[in-house]
Amino acid sequence: MYAYGFDKPSAVQQKAILPIIKGRDVIVQSQSGTGKTCVFGLGALQMIDLKLREPQVLILRPVRELAEQTQRVIMALGDYMSVNVHCCAGGKSVQEDEFQFDHGVHIVSGTPGRVYDMIQKKKFKTTHIKCMILDEADEMLNMGFYEDIKDILTHTPNDKNSWLFSATMPPEVNRIAKKFMNNPQEITVGTKNSSAKNIDHQYFIVPGRERYAALRAV
Repeated sequence: MYAYGFDKPSAVQQKAILPIIKGRDVIVQSQSGTGKTCVFGLGALQMIDLKLREPQVLILRPVRELAEQTQRVIMALGDYMSVNVHCCAGGKSVQEDEFQFDHGVHIVSGTPGRVYDMIQKKKFKTTHIKCMILDEADEMLNMGFYEDIKDILTHTPNDKNSWLFSATMPPEVNRIAKKFMNNPQEITVGTKNSSAKNIDHQYFIVPGRERYAALRAV
């Protein structure tokens, strides 16, 4: 952790890491940029058995870029563990996914559609899944992934831990939480609909015909 640059935990890390390590299911409402990826990354690394070359933690994120980001963060945090983290997401090679699952992975960071496809093809065996993590759950549901998420959850062991992270809590997120989580501890960080302090927001007024040129210039 020190090698990664940590010297003091953020607010969400202070509140969420301990319940996760104690084995609780958690629902964390927190904005982007607050350090939640490291929360579930450290929790995931804490529970895996490195000798078992089977998927033990599944992390779902809405798009490939975020799944890849999660893969990089966890690999950096687990640099001294020789952990194998695979990104299983749409837009990447199906053959590479199949190769990685055949040769063994510990943690899978992926998007719902590709993950479910690998499960259906029996390449992604979920027998040893100890924990399932839904990050940016509200965004995934807005993108129409509810059925995929529900189907993936039904293929995972009933006694697994479930951690749900979301900036907002629409009814669909609560529905998943009530159906698939075991007495989750709810953790809220920051004010609803507020942005993280370390993220700056800017906007520029550009006439319609000049928008493409402006984007190219950025």
